[in-house]
Amino acid sequence: MAPPPESSHHHHHHYLLESGLLDAGKAPSAAAAAEEKEEEEWTSSSSSMTGRKKSESSRLARCPGLRRAAAQLREVFLGTKLFPLFSAVPLAVAAESLRFGRVWVFAFSLIGLAPLAERVSFLSEHIANTAGPTAGGLLNATCGNIPELIIALFALNKNKMEILKWSLLGSILSNLLLVLGSSILFGGIVNIGKERPLDKRQADVSIGLLLLGALCHIAALVSKCTSSTGDSISLSSSVLQLSRSSAIVMLIAYFGSLLFQLKTHRQIFELDEDSSESSSSEDDATDKSVIGFASAVVWLIGMAAVIAILSNYVVTTIEEASESMGIPVRFISIILLPIVGNAAEHAGAIIFAFKNKIDITLGIALGSATQISMLVVPVILIVSWVNGIPMDLDFNLLETGSLVMTVITTAFTLQDDKWHYLKGFNLVLCYVVIAVCFFILKALPTRTRAPRSFCVETKGVQKKFKLAPPKKEDA
Repeated sequence: MAPPPESSHHHHHHYLLESGLLDAGKAPSAAAAAEEKEEEEWTSSSSSMTGRKKSESSRLARCPGLRRAAAQLREVFLGTKLFPLFSAVPLAVAAESLRFGRVWVFAFSLIGLAPLAERVSFLSEHIANTAGPTAGGLLNATCGNIPELIIALFALNKNKMEILKWSLLGSILSNLLLVLGSSILFGGIVNIGKERPLDKRQADVSIGLLLLGALCHIAALVSKCTSSTGDSISLSSSVLQLSRSSAIVMLIAYFGSLLFQLKTHRQIFELDEDSSESSSSEDDATDKSVIGFASAVVWLIGMAAVIAILSNYVVTTIEEASESMGIPVRFISIILLPIVGNAAEHAGAIIFAFKNKIDITLGIALGSATQISMLVVPVILIVSWVNGIPMDLDFNLLETGSLVMTVITTAFTLQDDKWHYLKGFNLVLCYVVIAVCFFILKALPTRTRAPRSFCVETKGVQKKFKLAPPKKEDA
């Protein structure tokens, strides 16, 4: 790079003094000529730069559509602190098309999903602003779950049942323990020494639904392991029937809660949220000028398409990546994928907790977890039912146990109408325990052995007491 003009000016003065001592005639004039030439170069380059800027601005001024598009591009891509991570998206596509190592494809896809998930959440807020506070909150939670839903559908399409179940379970766990826990923890540290009030009516609706979902998972697990029939085919078909009827019940419960929140008891939820919405109405007005409703929808569809490409890469390469990195697939699916998918919700929930708007934080974390548990899981189960894929609600013993304890811990955390940092600290530590558990305990490799080995042992114990002959099908 050329030095700035001031420094060059100073340098030339020094040169003039030296040359003056040596030769009073010729050197100063040569130095002056050189200096003039350099100054001319600087002025010409700066004038060309300003000219270029002027021509660009005049071109934008002539085309208002172009100016609006440029403003939207700047808002969508540069409006996030995760902007540098967008570079991982083309890198993931390049790594896939140039047949790089599967680890690179997986890593770039995972990194690229984080800013995309954050921007989907941002765009859904624009769309939600027109829908009113409660409906907007629900819409925001739905759009926040787009990455998880797309990953689940790709896993279902590729018949990777375990990855499908693990990613959905991990999303519920991370919303309830990590997102909610760290929000309450950081919000509580800001308000240290104080107990803050908490409106628990919305939390009660979510906790009730989550407990119903946990019951459906327990029923599927227990029915598989306590059934006395020796025939494994009839056993799995009875678990499938139970899971499918449970899925219908879960959907009915979810739509019942929507009716409750949006229609019959709407005033309860909107009274609390009006105050929080009024404070953010000024920045909404500034946002709306750049990205309108229609363009937000178009951007959202585009982002969802890119998320679909990356999700496909993630699901395709997850097993090979886990082998070469030495990290269990179960840990990647339950812990890493949801952390990336929930990055946006996580950031938003913590920011609201910092501002003492804990009700919005609860709405984000609990709303998202409830939606995965009571809408996404049953919808995917019904989609697989229609396509003849045998997916059930049996998530294995350790996974179901983690889910049930998570829901119970969250329910007890929110049982009184106060919040402080210790509650959040406990939730985060619960998440750490579950993460360590899934990292250390290796899952059994085949799809059918994990639940069956447990059931065969229990059946073996039962039959030992009845003095029955040993089973042949243990192999």
